[in-house]
Amino acid sequence: MTSYGSSPAASSGSRTNGLAIASLCCGIVGLFILNIVLGPLAIVFGAVARRQAAVKNGAGMAKAGIVLGIVDVVLWLVLLAVAASNDGFSWYVGG
Repeated sequence: MTSYGSSPAASSGSRTNGLAIASLCCGIVGLFILNIVLGPLAIVFGAVARRQAAVKNGAGMAKAGIVLGIVDVVLWLVLLAVAASNDGFSWYVGG
């Protein structure tokens, strides 16, 4: 007998690992802003989520988060090298 409002899919217990989702989100957002902060976070969250992959689903998302985190860090290093070759950063504010 099933109770009202419950679905068999909700009670199956197969949930995606939250750290895998966080890793993927940090990796994607890190491509656009704060890549030096979000890149390493994506790598760490992805590594922990891959260790937990036997218990929860999300190994693919964790791997994608790790890859995107590495891309974030490499992108930051490239931007840093470009800025260093152009005599550093300069902010122009005003008229």
